[in-house]
Amino acid sequence: MSRLAEFRAAEKALKEQMAQLEALKNNAGLKKEIEFEKKLHDLMKFYGKNLRDIITILDPGPAAPRAGSAPKQRKARVLKVYQNPHTGELIETKGGNHRGLKAWKEQYGASTVDSWLRH
Repeated sequence: MSRLAEFRAAEKALKEQMAQLEALKNNAGLKKEIEFEKKLHDLMKFYGKNLRDIITILDPGPAAPRAGSAPKQRKARVLKVYQNPHTGELIETKGGNHRGLKAWKEQYGASTVDSWLRH
């Protein structure tokens, strides 16, 4: 692309962006947002607060960790061992989503399989 073509394309893009900017300047919703932002910044300056303080005040949930506290960790699952008395087969699992355990529960019933839990 020649320099003149580049210049004309940039000039055209600039004119389009200027028209878009003028349309935004006349938008009532944008004017209200700008006014709100200015008032919010004035209020923050008056009380000596920053944006992070405002977020913590409005949403003090888990997103704002407290000083000195460690993040909560999930309790480790206990290993459970089931032994099928018919076959002598063992299944070791930490959850109930084990394929073999599900098959046993389907075949023998959940309460029966739960009684096979070794202590």
